[in-house]
Amino acid sequence: MTRPTTARLPFVVWLLTLGTFLMGTSEYIVAGILPQLSADLGVGIAQGGLLITVFAAGLIVGPPILSIVTLRLPRRSALVLALVVFALGHALAAASSSFAVVLGARVVTALATGTFWAVAGAVAVSAVPPTARARASAMIISGVGLATVLGVPLGALVGGQVGWRGAFWGLAALAGLTALVIGRFVPAAPRDGATADVRSEISALRVGRLWLTLATSTLLFGGVLAAYSYVVPLLTDRAGVPVGAISLVLVGYGIGALAGTWVGGRLGDARPLATQAGAIAVAGLALVLLQTPLSTSGVAAVALLVLMGVAGQSVPPVSTALAVRFAPGAPTLAYALATSALNVGIAGGSLVGGLALDSTLGLTGPALVGTVMIAAALVPLLALAARRATRDDVG
Repeated sequence: MTRPTTARLPFVVWLLTLGTFLMGTSEYIVAGILPQLSADLGVGIAQGGLLITVFAAGLIVGPPILSIVTLRLPRRSALVLALVVFALGHALAAASSSFAVVLGARVVTALATGTFWAVAGAVAVSAVPPTARARASAMIISGVGLATVLGVPLGALVGGQVGWRGAFWGLAALAGLTALVIGRFVPAAPRDGATADVRSEISALRVGRLWLTLATSTLLFGGVLAAYSYVVPLLTDRAGVPVGAISLVLVGYGIGALAGTWVGGRLGDARPLATQAGAIAVAGLALVLLQTPLSTSGVAAVALLVLMGVAGQSVPPVSTALAVRFAPGAPTLAYALATSALNVGIAGGSLVGGLALDSTLGLTGPALVGTVMIAAALVPLLALAARRATRDDVG
């Protein structure tokens, strides 16, 4: 078992967290301004929802591919380039009256976002000792959590005052400013193994433990998101939570998610597998209880939702840190794959959760399929534990 360090994280990690906060705001802001955006572009809300779908798809396929494309770029250059493309994508969307153009711009910004996350994560874990990697990864990921709690409501408020275009122009301007700051303060060191070709980079990924880690995070995170994606009808129609209180409840989930990120970062360096096993136990228990009469109580349902957020969000910092540990010869590509695995879980979980909701299972259907996915995560996790190379490798 490794002993985690309590030293302060370097400034560069905090700076990169600012970038992930900005990009997390962009990812989720559309949901808050979708009605006015769709009306302005002359499409229905369902069609406008494609702006969310294509962004999620971009975050699945973009990070691994673009981490290879930018393999020979110094990390600082890759970060600045991603932010510039991100800014241009938002500016293009804000200036266009065509839904097709805005849709294309969202694809571009999603690819830039995935690239930034992968490179930023690799920079963060490379800037700290191995015993602080999960904590550094947790800090990067917390930028997205802060976006759900602060950035998205603020963006929706700005959108309500100056329109969705104003919100997009604001994101473009902030991205440009962040690019300048990162270009000034992030070290210009080349990438680890920058002279390596694509074949050697991919060869570094031929580690079974890496893929077991990705499978665990996909199933575990996907199980939580299967239930969370459709929790609003359960809260309003089953637990009797007033519609007007839903936004506050979701903020509570966001705060729980932030707490989970902190827990994963603090515990994940010393006992990563035990931390993930704990997440499976807590999230699984919360989802099981959501299927019982206990979830007809508004207070109990909200408490279970927050608990689910804590458990689910403890997963990303652990899985990303483990991915980099198991593929030290390709840290950026490993981090990119870990990011994609989480987004596969989000997409897959929301898909099967929706199917369950529309089936005879009803309001508790998403929680049921989420429970099955989380239970399935035990298979790769136990296989990973069985393949520990040494006592100090993972615990």
